[in-house]
Amino acid sequence: MNKSAYVSVRIRPELKESSENILNELGITPTEAITMFYSQIKMRKGLPFPVEIPNNLTAQVFDEMDAGINVNAAASVDDLMAAIEG
Repeated sequence: MNKSAYVSVRIRPELKESSENILNELGITPTEAITMFYSQIKMRKGLPFPVEIPNNLTAQVFDEMDAGINVNAAASVDDLMAAIEG
């Protein structure tokens, strides 16, 4: 199939860079990722994930995470599971 349509968007440079670094680790080009996204939109006849306004509690948790409040880090999945299991 001939790919001749173009999509042009403007996003924050740091979002573009960090996202493309992840795609690179996955072995996927930005073009392939966008094509997958559009294919999912077509298949599902909508976005392939829920788009919702968070409730007050969820919004508060997001704000706290952004501020580094009540955030715990783990060096590995095993460490995380040990911390959860107490």
